[in-house]
Amino acid sequence: MNRTFVIGDIHGGLRALTQLMERIQPKADDKFIFLGDYVDGWSESAQVISFLIDLDTKHECVFIKGNHDEYCAKWLRTNIEFEPWLIQGGQATVDSYKTYSDSDKATHLNFIERTKFYHIDEMNRLFIHAGFSSLHGPSQERYETNYYWDRTLWETVIALDTNIPIDSPRYPKRLKHFSEIFIGHTPTIDYGESQPIHIANLWNTDTGAGFYGKLSAVELNSKEIFQSDNLPSLYPNEKGRN
Repeated sequence: MNRTFVIGDIHGGLRALTQLMERIQPKADDKFIFLGDYVDGWSESAQVISFLIDLDTKHECVFIKGNHDEYCAKWLRTNIEFEPWLIQGGQATVDSYKTYSDSDKATHLNFIERTKFYHIDEMNRLFIHAGFSSLHGPSQERYETNYYWDRTLWETVIALDTNIPIDSPRYPKRLKHFSEIFIGHTPTIDYGESQPIHIANLWNTDTGAGFYGKLSAVELNSKEIFQSDNLPSLYPNEKGRN
């Protein structure tokens, strides 16, 4: 059976990404779905984008847009370094591009601009960076920024009484649109968990790689979890987003 891996927030941690790939040991027909936030945090954001562009030539890949990726795209378009971004990991991203040419930056901007707000596969599984606020699902979302900022899905499941049957009128309508939902954006380490969190039909795959956690992948069919080492151990002389 072909494997499909869903990978959470990377935040400039190329060493974690390459280590994760070594532990996955990709096969030629493996597919990868990345849930966004490729940049901002550790020192190799530009290098992560280059890695992903190359990976896309070797495997079937889906790339979702994260809020930090949109920050980076804004800078690549304008060359304006804005303070709210710089203090949230953007300075490390700017520094990572010091040896990159204008042509390289244009290629990276094109990559980010081609990332998707969300992806729905043939088994009606949703892949999205953050979430959506519309009761009618992401296709009816009024504000595109919600795809990479809104935490309604996550706050819904962590407050959910899992004893409520799915056919109950009290069961959250947002969760009924899809067979499974995969998100990033909110680190599971904030909830005392170092692995992806699975509640109801939702998986949160952001295990805090931007801070002191690990980079994680979930294989869709087996639900096997692969992880890197904790990022501070891979970048001992850096702070990441800590």
